[in-house]
Amino acid sequence: MMRSLYALAASLFIILAACNRDRTVPVPELHLPDDLEATLWAESPMFYNPTNIDVDFRGRVWVAEAVNYRNFNNDSTKALHHSKGDRIVILEDRDQDGRAESSKVFIQDKDLISPLGIAVIGSKVIVSCSPRLIVYTDSNGDDVPDSKEIFLTGFGGYDHDHSLHAVVEGPDGNWYFNTGNAGPHVVKDKAGWTLRSGSLYTGGTPYNKVNQGNMKSDDGRVWVGGLCLRIAPDGKGLKVMGHNFRNSYETAIDSYGNLWQNDNDDQVVACRTSWLPEGGNAGYFSNDGTRYWQADHRPWQDIFTAHWHQDDPGVMLAGDRSGAGAPTGIMRYEGDALGEKYKGMLFSADAGRNVVFSYNPKRQQSGFSLDSRMNFVSSLAADNPLYVWNDTAQNRDKTKWFRPSDIAVGTDGTLFVADWYDPVVGGHQMGDSTGYGRIYRIKPKGKNPSRPDLDTTRVEGLIEALQNPAINVRAYAASMLVRHGEEAISQITPLLENNDEFIRARALWLLSRMGPKGRAKVEAFLSQPVSALRAVAFRALCAGQEDVVSLATKLAADSSAFVRREVAVALRDISYEKTKPLLVSLAKTSSGTDPWYIESIAAASGDHGTDFYQSMTDEGVIGSDPLHWNARTAAFAWRLHPAWLVPDLKTRAGASTLPESERSKALTALSYINTTQSVHAMLDLAASGIPQVASEAKYWLAFKQSNDWVDLIDWQKSGIDPETEKRIADMTVRLKKVTNEELPLDERKWNARDMARDETGAQMLIDLVAAGKVPKTLYPAIEAEIFKNPSIAIRTQAGHYFTKPGVSRTYSIPAITQLIPDGKKGEVIFGKTCAPCHKVDAVGSDIGPELSHIGGKYDQGALLDAIVNPSAGIVFGYEPYLVSTREGTSYFGFLVADGPQTVVVKDLAGRRHTIRTETVTSRKRQENSLMPEPSTFGLSEQDLADLSAFLLKHK
Repeated sequence: MMRSLYALAASLFIILAACNRDRTVPVPELHLPDDLEATLWAESPMFYNPTNIDVDFRGRVWVAEAVNYRNFNNDSTKALHHSKGDRIVILEDRDQDGRAESSKVFIQDKDLISPLGIAVIGSKVIVSCSPRLIVYTDSNGDDVPDSKEIFLTGFGGYDHDHSLHAVVEGPDGNWYFNTGNAGPHVVKDKAGWTLRSGSLYTGGTPYNKVNQGNMKSDDGRVWVGGLCLRIAPDGKGLKVMGHNFRNSYETAIDSYGNLWQNDNDDQVVACRTSWLPEGGNAGYFSNDGTRYWQADHRPWQDIFTAHWHQDDPGVMLAGDRSGAGAPTGIMRYEGDALGEKYKGMLFSADAGRNVVFSYNPKRQQSGFSLDSRMNFVSSLAADNPLYVWNDTAQNRDKTKWFRPSDIAVGTDGTLFVADWYDPVVGGHQMGDSTGYGRIYRIKPKGKNPSRPDLDTTRVEGLIEALQNPAINVRAYAASMLVRHGEEAISQITPLLENNDEFIRARALWLLSRMGPKGRAKVEAFLSQPVSALRAVAFRALCAGQEDVVSLATKLAADSSAFVRREVAVALRDISYEKTKPLLVSLAKTSSGTDPWYIESIAAASGDHGTDFYQSMTDEGVIGSDPLHWNARTAAFAWRLHPAWLVPDLKTRAGASTLPESERSKALTALSYINTTQSVHAMLDLAASGIPQVASEAKYWLAFKQSNDWVDLIDWQKSGIDPETEKRIADMTVRLKKVTNEELPLDERKWNARDMARDETGAQMLIDLVAAGKVPKTLYPAIEAEIFKNPSIAIRTQAGHYFTKPGVSRTYSIPAITQLIPDGKKGEVIFGKTCAPCHKVDAVGSDIGPELSHIGGKYDQGALLDAIVNPSAGIVFGYEPYLVSTREGTSYFGFLVADGPQTVVVKDLAGRRHTIRTETVTSRKRQENSLMPEPSTFGLSEQDLADLSAFLLKHK
């Protein structure tokens, strides 16, 4: 009965699709390379809201739909809604005319709530939908599931974008997938091994309320945030391949076994595309997941560096900075149907940027560089600005509604790009209530490559499928060939001589899974001249061999740093006592300038970093004189930072003979040592008087006393005011955001407002305004807050640059003199506005000139002119100065002393600030008086008449 209902539903859906093919929806003009073209392959109502796609061995496209997308945030009564759950839909171009005409529903399930991943591997259809990874099995190939299995469960991110994403099978036969940071993720595999990963991230949905960092998994390690994971198809051997992502949407794996990912943050310009080394820490949160990157943002860092913790030991390189956006599907193209120049390209879809980026990954030292980003396909011309959606533009220019959610390669080598047709992406919202979607096909211009007829019942057909560019198609072929065992080796072996390096790599992986005879052929490749294939042979052999140390010993002295790095990676999960000699040997070959190589060796030493550093010292691998460390010694000291290096790191930090970058790295390493000795060393450096060193040391003291160093010393006796230093650091970071033209205007305004409220921040803003470096577009946001600042000095200066909201700056002195004054009211006004700086008799302060006898000097007209135009005649000795320092602070007031050792500034609160002369970068006399214009206080002309009457009585 169920099968009959599925068949009827599928037939009706095909008829509905045919009746609606001519639906008029604007089609964007897609820009792509001149030798390629994009054609509309399928569109709604054949499917809706595509989040992810995959291609099966018949060349059909499977679509994961998210029609019931965030019902807590989108009114289902006003939008398309599936009451029986979301669906997986199969699309097919049966007549191969370049457009799909067949659409059928494979499964509709109430457990599917906005699924974000689909993988089709033979008879298994794996759907990613937090908290579950679900496997539907179609045993007889009739496109109706015969069974449903909850393969894994316990992932966070129910009905959330930052959740479970697509599975892809690797060349080793394992499944790879990832999940975002909407944890906690507490997942037990079928062997009983439990993963625990979390962070302080909550929110986004009503269900993501509880999360935490610093959780240990059964391997004893602390994994954080979003994860890249690997598991065997039998559900055992769950392993973390990378962690500390924000929301990497998908992980791609190529035939070599290299992993690729893209990650995003919609708050700042921080999206990136990266090569993912095994075990890599992507750096979004602190290492234990208890702090956001913003909390760790150092004043001297740019946002991208801070965002991905790029200056922190143990964090992988971020890769390409692609800017603001929302990266989605990612894949590496291994076909040649598009043309030889596209072979090996990495494609990264970015729904937020209306684009699919392309890269040509290049080997760089022991890793990869991704510095060749181009717009591969986009709805925006190359010279167009980023299309930004807002409420008023919701229904405007729908030809720009190209939101690529995924990209996949067909069995014919053409590309499929899924388009969630919408004006906006992410944020748990939809702008298009119809759930409209498209799939485009990218192919050579004027050509229509044909789909191969893959026969998976014969070895020859499976070998042909193994060479197919569609990743899960060739993965299925590999798994079927493994079943044939050693009898298939003779037919697979010729692939080792194939001109296509990707195919040779696949053959190596496959042979390593086919018993002793197959492994023997792979072992012969350990001396192969192509280093990339030596690395593949090593990886493949390690995947199925218990004695990894013996295998690693053979390649520990390999001529390629890329291969040697693979050796170090393979040692990461083996007892340190067994691997220490090999690790020391690998360290000897380090140049110190290859960050991937340093990290792989250091990570393999695990919790034994101090012993490993000592062993390297004993073996002469690293030097002992801190002022003459080579690059290798400096790199390992920064990464491993053993506690007994405190004196050496202190020496390096304070050494004027070293570049500032090396001194800064020494300070960073020192900050990672959680001992009393390290704190005292940092205190000494803070008091050293060396500008850069002292300011950075003060920052570290202020920052670390709130976490790792909180109990190490008595901070009240330290001489460091942590609150002041933290405020300076925080405001310096905010200032970078205010001046960053690449950030959204709203974010710049938020930070400008926060600065305007703070005394230190407002002073920094005024310094910048005086230098003409703050755009007028930010003035209203600043003006709304700066006149509320508790500091009179700030309010006074602000009056020279900003207009107080609702206050006129124009006064008529002749009109004021005609008013009838009230001296008693004037006395009250003096007490509120003038007394904080001036004294009349015994009332007030002596910061500015005394006014006890002002009536004997001025008549009413002259006095009013001095009040209304305070900068016209500044009294000698009361010229205002702005003194700035290398530490990022500035002081506004009267210059009381300016000597060879100290500069003293008296501010408008009467406080004296003593500054070391060597730290002063500038002292600028201001054109305007310290005395604010009356409009700053909102005084009326009558108020000025009353005030003048009070002052003129004093002669």
